[in-house]
Amino acid sequence: MNNQLKTIVLLGGLSAILIGIGGAIGQGGLIVCSVLAVAMNFGAYFFSDKMVLRAHRAQIVTEREAPELHRMVKELADRAGIPMPKVAVMPSDQPNAFATGRNPAHGLVAVTDGIMRILSPRELRGVIAHELAHIKNRDILVATIAAAAASVISSASNLFLWFGAGSQNNEEEGSGAGNLAMLILAPIAATLVQLGISRSREYLADETGARICGDPEALASALQKIERYARGIPMDATPATASLFIINPLRGQSLAGLFSTHPQTAERIRRLMLLSSSTPAFAFAGR
Repeated sequence: MNNQLKTIVLLGGLSAILIGIGGAIGQGGLIVCSVLAVAMNFGAYFFSDKMVLRAHRAQIVTEREAPELHRMVKELADRAGIPMPKVAVMPSDQPNAFATGRNPAHGLVAVTDGIMRILSPRELRGVIAHELAHIKNRDILVATIAAAAASVISSASNLFLWFGAGSQNNEEEGSGAGNLAMLILAPIAATLVQLGISRSREYLADETGARICGDPEALASALQKIERYARGIPMDATPATASLFIINPLRGQSLAGLFSTHPQTAERIRRLMLLSSSTPAFAFAGR
């Protein structure tokens, strides 16, 4: 529940930044930027599954093609109380997985070839439970709302800086300087808030996933193993899609870790182990 509350507070922070932007540039410019950002994120919301599958060459597999994987997903989806999602496999040696879908009725879980080879069935079960938790918690919707707000803030700030910064007269110089500083800092603040929301949802998916599978230690073990292999096995991913995966597939590459969408794996494992020790009998109860 703490992570749910944190998400609400962070979304409120984005709203506050938007209000400040509106006061600086005026209602008309903010409306234009809002319409553009909402349209862009509307498309991402409804077609993200197809775009991500295409980007990673993932193929949807039938129950006949992957019976054990389907059986595992079906069992855990039933425990989570959500419809059976589509199942896909990505051709990558790096062990990783992601979930997408705008709501539980349109869910999709994708895993790499590598994760099915490297993880034990118990660990893979924990990973799939984590991905189903993202679907159950409607994280695609939350991420889309956060992305839309951050896009509006960034677009509005750029619009003002390009076209409005030089229009202040001498009488407005004081307030104009303050507005200018706020408009420069606002996109940075919005990005940090958006990343904070993403990290909170990862913690929440870990907790919910642990309850779905009834085995926090299995998910903790899987995270540790995926983190280790992800550092040494590259994946053809981009920062735009990296946030979807259970562990950042760009881990250790370039500057990808400076503004991370994922919490530190060690902290995620610590929380899962604490959850295991504090709740001996794990049985999923919907919330």
